[in-house]
Amino acid sequence: MYARQTRRQFIQTVGIGAAACVAGASGSSAQDYPAGASQGKAKQIKLGLASYTLRNFDLDKTLAMARRLGFKFIALKSMHLPLESSPAQIAEAAEKVKKAGLELYGGGVIYMNNQEEVNRAFDYAKTAGMKVIIGAPVPGLLALVNQKVQQYDIKVAIHNHGPGDKNYPTPASVYERIKDLDKRIGICNDIGHTIRAGEDPSVSAEKFADRLLDVHIKDESAATAKGQAVEVGRGVIDIPRFMRTLAKINFAGIVAFEYEKDADDPLPGLAESVGYVRGVLATI
Repeated sequence: MYARQTRRQFIQTVGIGAAACVAGASGSSAQDYPAGASQGKAKQIKLGLASYTLRNFDLDKTLAMARRLGFKFIALKSMHLPLESSPAQIAEAAEKVKKAGLELYGGGVIYMNNQEEVNRAFDYAKTAGMKVIIGAPVPGLLALVNQKVQQYDIKVAIHNHGPGDKNYPTPASVYERIKDLDKRIGICNDIGHTIRAGEDPSVSAEKFADRLLDVHIKDESAATAKGQAVEVGRGVIDIPRFMRTLAKINFAGIVAFEYEKDADDPLPGLAESVGYVRGVLATI
């Protein structure tokens, strides 16, 4: 079901030039690597960072590492921009991101368990200038979220969390709950959780392309609930196929790295992961 190109086969296909790209996390942007859609149209795949990756570091260090890896887009988690922050504090953080040369495109994952938390999430995102809330509202609040999306014109990408998530284990489960709602409510396909829940990330990305608003890219040691986070390209997910799928569907959102391994020293594994994906994009 999850037949994939091996890492060795990929490196052999890429050749010396792309292998060098994989080996070095340079300051060049991922936007430099065009991906061809199936119709032959050039497509830019935009890579970004989900700041949960750097959860054990403060905002300044997080931004410095994001710049070092050449990212242009970032979504902040609450440890880097607390949900309880005042409007002035949110504006200050957003300005700091801008000065670092990054676009604060989103925030999350933001959990919404009651009406107050829904209201706070939208006010937070508006003040920060975010375009997308990567969220996990309880299903009973989706009608309110639908109203807020129409009021604020801010997208909500609902994040699936795998086998342990009773509400949104898979992209398919998200889609079933939102298919009749405003199209600005969509899916954040966390491909690691997707494969741990037994679904093929490439299949789900294409099947729900009309609602795919955001992607959390990572890799897993096994396509089961016991799968563990590994460097992208070392696990069971067919990353080249997934990136070709995104190009095919003309995905316009951000492919955000959420590297969950090595929380105290994530930069080497994150750099390897980013380099691998850039190498993949160079071959499409």
